[in-house]
Amino acid sequence: MYPEMPIETFLARLASSAPEPGGGAAAALAAATGAALVSMVANLTIGKEKYAAVQGEMEEARARADALREDLVAAIDRDAESFRRVMDTYKLPRETDEQKAARKRAIQEALRDATRVPAEVVRLCREVATWSQATAEKGNAQVITDAAIAAVLADAAAQSAALNVKINVGPIGNPVFTGPLWAEISEGLEEIRAVRDEVLKLTYDRLG
Repeated sequence: MYPEMPIETFLARLASSAPEPGGGAAAALAAATGAALVSMVANLTIGKEKYAAVQGEMEEARARADALREDLVAAIDRDAESFRRVMDTYKLPRETDEQKAARKRAIQEALRDATRVPAEVVRLCREVATWSQATAEKGNAQVITDAAIAAVLADAAAQSAALNVKINVGPIGNPVFTGPLWAEISEGLEEIRAVRDEVLKLTYDRLG
């Protein structure tokens, strides 16, 4: 639904008082934009004699970035859907003990599901960052800033998605589930930030 919207329509919906789309969808879109920039740098490198030695790697970068963009675009709707499910569970009846227990179980399941999409976005951002570094280091030097922007977007998107995980971790209240999940998220954020910093340093050094 949302990926088919014109950009201005999507942004107007995002800016409105509607409960979704929200930050999770925005994070997925930012990451998808970063992946698109990786593809662009690869496309502007492939076929140029000066970069003949890295053609294979740039083709791989393009293929992976295209696949990442597709997954991230799909995550825009998936994030909105998971939020709707959470909201629906809070509306379940709770007049009897049985209803209260069923509602609690449904909320917990929906909250767990709501962590899965942003957690996956963080994982995908790790790949976007990795390929942004490859294209910055070996791709067409005339578009190195686009590769760097991809790294910045991957970092911003991952941090944004992580916030959406974090807000659901507390209410879940199950450290057996949330502990390993947040440990993985934290590791991913550190790795993405390190790559972003390396790519920015490389880019600014080359720009003088």
